[in-house]
Amino acid sequence: MYDISHGRFKQARQIASPNFNERPEDAEVDAIIIHSISMPPGCYDGNDIDHFFCNQLDWEKDPFYDSIRGMEVSAHLLIRRSGELVQYVNLFSRAWHAGPSTLCERENCNDFAIGIELEGTDQSQFEKAQYETLAEVITALRQYFPKITKERIVGHSDIAPGRKSDPGTGFYWENLFSLL
Repeated sequence: MYDISHGRFKQARQIASPNFNERPEDAEVDAIIIHSISMPPGCYDGNDIDHFFCNQLDWEKDPFYDSIRGMEVSAHLLIRRSGELVQYVNLFSRAWHAGPSTLCERENCNDFAIGIELEGTDQSQFEKAQYETLAEVITALRQYFPKITKERIVGHSDIAPGRKSDPGTGFYWENLFSLL
């Protein structure tokens, strides 16, 4: 079971991202947004996701990086292909993962949501270890933030339709919900 203390998962590898700010004073965490990411796309080796979320990416390393040059983004959590959990932003802070977004007629999902990245692509299958870690993380988050309901566990594509397609067609929601 994953354990959270002071907005940090004790079992997560901690990497501090500078890409966050404070949530609005009246914001309550009541949603989880699931994303997918790999850097470069389809590559699961190395630490480029960590570098990207910490503004330390070598923009010259891959031609794809030119299209995201200078972006400052983060997520609260990343689940690697192996199931390893990495945390970049304290859960009480606003990570920069959702961009322009709407959930249940509320805009700016970063204000009230936890962003979880799964290492993968919009078309890739995700690993059993990722689903297992994700289910355990969501269970811990729902205990820590009791206003998170099943209906508020959504994909990036759900809050930014037409702009985003992750976690994608390779993510099986039924796999996740059967583990919860």
